[in-house]
Amino acid sequence: MVALHVVLGVAVIAVCVAGALLGFVAYRKHAGAPGFVSHGLVLAQTLLIAQAALGLLLLSDGRRAPDKLHYTYGALALGLALTPWFYAPRVGQRRLLWFSLTTLVAGALAVRAFMTGS
Repeated sequence: MVALHVVLGVAVIAVCVAGALLGFVAYRKHAGAPGFVSHGLVLAQTLLIAQAALGLLLLSDGRRAPDKLHYTYGALALGLALTPWFYAPRVGQRRLLWFSLTTLVAGALAVRAFMTGS
């Protein structure tokens, strides 16, 4: 299960960066959020949730990360990716910008969590 956690961590980082870049391009083109852009951002959030759930399963099995900061960075990444649902404007380009920015920063926090977990 640890190997799956590592593979999922790499996928989280890649999808967060790709989704954020797609969101920034759509924002700059004033194209709104086409289906593949919004699906990319939602996929990043879904992978973050799955990563946290798998991490909790590992923790319940007695497997701990070598550095306690791993848990902090992981929780911050998940929390940050979910904040636009509460604080972003309801409609418009700024909503897309909120989701793109938080997804990019969540990806950066995932990189840091990955570095402290191995």
